[in-house]
Amino acid sequence: MTINLNKPDITELKPRITVFGVGGGGGNAVNNMITAGLQGVDFVVANTDAQALTMTKAERIIQLGASVTEGLGAGSQPEVGRAAAEECIDEIIDHLNGTHMCFVTAGMGGGTGTGAAPVVAQAARNKGILTVGVVTKPFHFEGGRRMRLAEAGIEALQKSVDTLIVIPNQNLFRIANDRTTFADAFAMADQVLYSGVACITDLMVKEGLI
Repeated sequence: MTINLNKPDITELKPRITVFGVGGGGGNAVNNMITAGLQGVDFVVANTDAQALTMTKAERIIQLGASVTEGLGAGSQPEVGRAAAEECIDEIIDHLNGTHMCFVTAGMGGGTGTGAAPVVAQAARNKGILTVGVVTKPFHFEGGRRMRLAEAGIEALQKSVDTLIVIPNQNLFRIANDRTTFADAFAMADQVLYSGVACITDLMVKEGLI
């Protein structure tokens, strides 16, 4: 009798995870994640600002609403950001193909992130993708109007995701000091966004002890 000792084939079961950075804040967050070496995910950056897209470290980019904004950004108008995303919905869906889990990250309160993030998230949900929003609320020094826009955008995004993580940037000043600059504060916000995504993706893609 012959005994077969060949090692059986093992099917690769790692999920495909996509991090979708939307708007300027989302693009900055993705750049930070790439610089920090976040592993096991695909990155996509979507923005109405053509110049900002030239600065991204992500290989996959979407210029939103070229005919709506002519590459000049959404002008802090969420309705423009939403229209720009809807114009590019087919391209957004193409970048979601094959994805099992999608993180939609944005800085809420501006035009593109606030308006377009719910469109991206809804596209992912419509494809049956587990969708997590990871967004920031503005610092108080950014003004009341920006905060109101952010709160409305967060309410809209909540309806289009399975889970929503909201990071109030103002709370970061609790760990700041007298020498913390505005630039330092925004860098801290990017780091918190990175940590929020990494703690989940590491559980899913890194080998554990159990």
